[in-house]
Amino acid sequence: NKLIKQAKAEGGESVLLTFYPHPRMILFPDDNNLKLLTTQPEKIKLLEKLGIEHLIIIPFTVEFSRMKAFEFVRDILVNKIGVHKLIIGYDHQFGRNREGSLKQLEEYAPMFEFEIEEIPAQDIDTIKISSTKIRNALMEGDIKTADEYLGYEYPISGEVIRGNQIGRALGFPTANIQYNNHYKLIPANGVYAVEIRVKETTYRGMMNIGRRPTLNDGDAGMTLEVNIFDFDEIIYGKVITVLLRRHIRDEIKFKNLEALSAQLVKDKTQIERYFRETKDTWKSPFI
Repeated sequence: NKLIKQAKAEGGESVLLTFYPHPRMILFPDDNNLKLLTTQPEKIKLLEKLGIEHLIIIPFTVEFSRMKAFEFVRDILVNKIGVHKLIIGYDHQFGRNREGSLKQLEEYAPMFEFEIEEIPAQDIDTIKISSTKIRNALMEGDIKTADEYLGYEYPISGEVIRGNQIGRALGFPTANIQYNNHYKLIPANGVYAVEIRVKETTYRGMMNIGRRPTLNDGDAGMTLEVNIFDFDEIIYGKVITVLLRRHIRDEIKFKNLEALSAQLVKDKTQIERYFRETKDTWKSPFI
């Protein structure tokens, strides 16, 4: 928002520069601890909704990672983009070995005749917001806090694939989501109140994240299953986006399918009540 407002105020154009793939994927390919809050398609859609006029995606390679901070400013920001004012995030670092910082940019700015501004750390109720805090909240199932920090509902997108139809037999047919980016952070196991974007229409529903312990003793891989309320279309092969609103309960192993079905009825009732009593405080960029 700061970038867009500044560009309009000064009669310029807003340009956002990012890298793909994520630098850690290239520099540390065996590191499985990287967890992304947004995939590349999600990031592009988010920035488009925010009103960014130009998005420049620089392919990140090992060779590119060796570019010195000064060279990056001179060759990319000045000579290729024609930067007039540069707005950076709090504690931003760039260039070879992360050698570039606000201090270096303040030295380069008069040399190349551009302005520099750092966005300070953002606070909510005196708590500094950081991607680490958002990730921790998601991994603890604290969707309310994560969504407040993000400013929008946390999204998970994926293709709907065929399941074993057990949910349908229980009276709760589910869309089983296959997420292809294993770097995407999946929140804590459990049942969630969600909104689902299907072919330009938004529905409400509930999603289970977990290993279905009642069905297979928890030995199966991670599954994402969404029961879409008041919906009966066949959407196999379609990509849908699920927006997480609240964590309702942890994943539980029930003694039988009848007990599971009874709990699902209670879950749906609780989620419907949640949506009736909750007013939206923001407009999701994914809707």
